[in-house]
Amino acid sequence: MDKMLGHSLRGKEKLVGEGSMAMRAKGKKAISSTSVAEMSEHSGDASEELMEWSKTLSTEEKGSHSCWEWVVDMEQMLEDTSPTVEMARWNQRSIYRVPEFMKKRTNSDAYRPLFVSLGPYHHGEPHLLPMEQHKRRAMLHMVKRAGKPLGEFVAAVEEMADELEAAYDDLDETWRGANRDRFVEMMVTDGCFLLEFLRIPEFLIYRNADPGYAANDPVFSERSFRTLWPIMRVDLIAMENQVPLVVLERLVAVELSTSPSAGDINFAVLHLLNGPYFDEGMDKLGLHFLDLYHKSYCGACPQWEGSDSYAIRTQSAVELSEAGIQFHKSNDRGIHDVDFQNGVLSMPLFKFDDSTEIIFLNLMAFEWLHADANRDVSFYICFMDKIIESETDVKLLRSKGLVVNLLGRDKKVVEMLNTLTKLSRVPIGRLGHVQWKLNAHCKKRRNKWRASFVSTYLSNPWVFVSLVAAVILLLATLLQTVYTMVPFYTKG
Repeated sequence: MDKMLGHSLRGKEKLVGEGSMAMRAKGKKAISSTSVAEMSEHSGDASEELMEWSKTLSTEEKGSHSCWEWVVDMEQMLEDTSPTVEMARWNQRSIYRVPEFMKKRTNSDAYRPLFVSLGPYHHGEPHLLPMEQHKRRAMLHMVKRAGKPLGEFVAAVEEMADELEAAYDDLDETWRGANRDRFVEMMVTDGCFLLEFLRIPEFLIYRNADPGYAANDPVFSERSFRTLWPIMRVDLIAMENQVPLVVLERLVAVELSTSPSAGDINFAVLHLLNGPYFDEGMDKLGLHFLDLYHKSYCGACPQWEGSDSYAIRTQSAVELSEAGIQFHKSNDRGIHDVDFQNGVLSMPLFKFDDSTEIIFLNLMAFEWLHADANRDVSFYICFMDKIIESETDVKLLRSKGLVVNLLGRDKKVVEMLNTLTKLSRVPIGRLGHVQWKLNAHCKKRRNKWRASFVSTYLSNPWVFVSLVAAVILLLATLLQTVYTMVPFYTKG
């Protein structure tokens, strides 16, 4: 037995030596799948002997065999590379940390909360601590109103702790394992706070219930809510500040002793965010606030017959105007309501204010990070960036009622779009085809000549009158010349 074990160990040493040489080979190539399979076969034969042998190695010897330990660890993870397993894992994730390259290219503060933390990513940050006491107060008010023990709410959320943890990408270990209780407590507190905040607008509008807060409450009174709502709205759609809506669904089920409909929760969220409602998929519970706001902002894509023709860019608003294209504000504010027909470009109103940049950066970050999200916002921002290249373009679109600038100077609109376009994507599909049609129109010379004529002579009534007078005078002169010359040729 000792002889066999010694032979086995020598075989292991030889194998590890070969592996080490391979790792040090020119180009430092990774271990091939064939060599891994061979190691796996050997390790299966004498895994127990190898473990006993590894215990006897000194620290220095173990360091020299770290490559083999790495191989063993990697082989244990091979099952996790199955497409089925990976697909299930990615399907669970819906809340992400924004990568550093996005933050550096755009605005790093846009993705983090300013006033209240929701979820684990920014929990406990100093500037957000003052709201923690108000979050706990909201939880206590809800529990008191429900007349149920707090333990029932905690138990309902704890049952789905695995699902909630899986929803967060790169969740820190301080919330896992032995620290899961902290994670559950945070989910219950944040969920109750969101539910209480969702109910304030309902109370303000219908006044059919008393929320039980003092008239001078610093957060949940009518006056405080109207003051804080603009800041809170931005925090509620921050990419790194989300709580799965299924938490709210579970808490309401305990409170009311019956499961609420997904449509009711979706409706309340969109009502708070002041987002347009959508019909398709409204009966399916959204992932979180940002997901619902994204679906609301994009809306349903209208029926469109696909075309392979599309363009990666188009002319600016001024150039389009010079080519004879007219601008018209569409009735709908959805981003899909951009069309070009019969020389008229129809567009929804675009409002620029202090929150515009934050909102669009988070919408586009969600499109980048969540595989199931469509790319409509990224396409739309790219389109608007091409249309607006200078302050002159902003001025033109403002005059047509297509842009509202609450930032002050038109230059700030251009600067904001320059930041937003760093996360945008070249439009394809319907919007890309609109750009193609615009370019095709501008390439026709007759359109430019007609536009130049209209701009020069028909934009001012006095210029038009002068043109008409000049034409009449020219015709009179030609007629006089003809009448003078006709008798000369008809005498004979």
